[in-house]
Amino acid sequence: MDRLRSTRNTSLGLDRSRRIIAAQALFERIGMKIHYRGLAIVVGLAAAAVACRQGPEQLPIYGQVPAFRLINQKGAEVNSTEVLSGRVWVACFFFTSCTGPCPRMSARMAQLQQQLRDLNNVRLVSFSIDPERDRPEVLARYGERYGADPERWLLLTGPTETLQRLNHDVFMLGDISPSLEHSTRFVLVDQLGRVRGYYHSDDPDELARLVRHVRLLATQSSL
Repeated sequence: MDRLRSTRNTSLGLDRSRRIIAAQALFERIGMKIHYRGLAIVVGLAAAAVACRQGPEQLPIYGQVPAFRLINQKGAEVNSTEVLSGRVWVACFFFTSCTGPCPRMSARMAQLQQQLRDLNNVRLVSFSIDPERDRPEVLARYGERYGADPERWLLLTGPTETLQRLNHDVFMLGDISPSLEHSTRFVLVDQLGRVRGYYHSDDPDELARLVRHVRLLATQSSL
């Protein structure tokens, strides 16, 4: 009888020990889960802190646009210092009789005008590379075709020398050739007249990036 009682006590002791060990293992697993969750929270907060330190996307600076004077579609002189200083603007080069890429470029400028209509400090500027034919009245008719708001979308003409200097020396888009071949890229300029980006006008992803960058610059209090 004593031997049977001893065996039973031993068995009960083993069961109790197993339960204690199992309970300890469970608590350890729970503790580790809590630890891992806490670690995940810490890692997440650290990543957010790094993102905050990095700040908004930084755009490169490619050059500076000097002051210029040209004529708009209303026949009025445009002094860039007065009209464009303190504003973000998108530039392109075109000519009204172009049957190649210009109509597509102008259609996309019209889309930009619509997409950015809520930003009062944004302008669009289309420089004609055919000033002999693109007189103000011709530019006005062309602008009406694409719904250009003369207060927000400037179609400019003027001396060939000025347009060549802007196209080649300032925006670095090449020469104005006798055949009027020209770049189809859009150029982004900030409030200080600095060139901040180039975008292919026939690429939807590039145009979306341009809109994002325009909004980024237009809403920055300091550059």
